[in-house]
Amino acid sequence: MGDAPGPVIAAVHGHALGGGLQLALGADIRLVAPDAQLAVLEIEWGLAPDMAGTQLLPELVGRDVAKELTLTGRIISGEQAAALGLATRTEEEPLAAACELAASIAARNPDAVRWSKKLLDMAGRTSLAAGLAAEQEAIGELIGSPNQKEAVQAKFSGRPPEFRDAR
Repeated sequence: MGDAPGPVIAAVHGHALGGGLQLALGADIRLVAPDAQLAVLEIEWGLAPDMAGTQLLPELVGRDVAKELTLTGRIISGEQAAALGLATRTEEEPLAAACELAASIAARNPDAVRWSKKLLDMAGRTSLAAGLAAEQEAIGELIGSPNQKEAVQAKFSGRPPEFRDAR
């Protein structure tokens, strides 16, 4: 989901095993029920993970934990997933929490949201110099833009902002 310009939020309840987990790994934010069950289950079927699972999992939980989960097929709870960094956090009602979070993000300057996601996705995947240059490009585009001015005016006026999204 890294190519999506806006944030992708996964709400996980029940089972996210194999491909289900790999779909969730592609999200920017993962909200999981405490009793959800997650596993990299491909090893049980004599397979290796695909769908970017081997590329995204180590970034979230560390290489050693990713190897242990992948090589054993161990099923973990939502609580364990959050403790390992596989989930952003646990929620009793992950879908409702995801919708609330999405609404909160949607109320922000859409240009700043897109730039923030792009910059965070670059972190650790490009040189520091390229990341800093991209930050400067973002700030140059955002400062003084109509949506940035609207964010400031709305904040000082104590009203919800009314952003324009050209995309």
